[in-house]
Amino acid sequence: MHGGFYNRRDDGASEKTAGEVQRQVGTNRSGGRKEQATVDGWEIGAVIDIVKKNGGQRSVEDTKLRTHLVEELADVLMYYNEVLLCYGITADELRQAYKEKVERNMTRW
Repeated sequence: MHGGFYNRRDDGASEKTAGEVQRQVGTNRSGGRKEQATVDGWEIGAVIDIVKKNGGQRSVEDTKLRTHLVEELADVLMYYNEVLLCYGITADELRQAYKEKVERNMTRW
């Protein structure tokens, strides 16, 4: 998937490049949220596909698969970061929410 992502919809829509999606999200600050969520879903789907098709152990031990897995995770992080920047979410806000979520989860399990 180097440099882009696959449009996995069943409606025959064409493949878009990461740059095209970034331009859409970047210029559509108020309405970009839905598009961003869809892109993240495709990117995390690529990560899941690698592990599902090859198994977790092979995905991290095989050098070529591991490189592909890490690249796809980098895509996920790039889009995640774009959402944070787009909506002005600070590191402190994220850190606090993360801490509270972990604490809440610890009481559930």
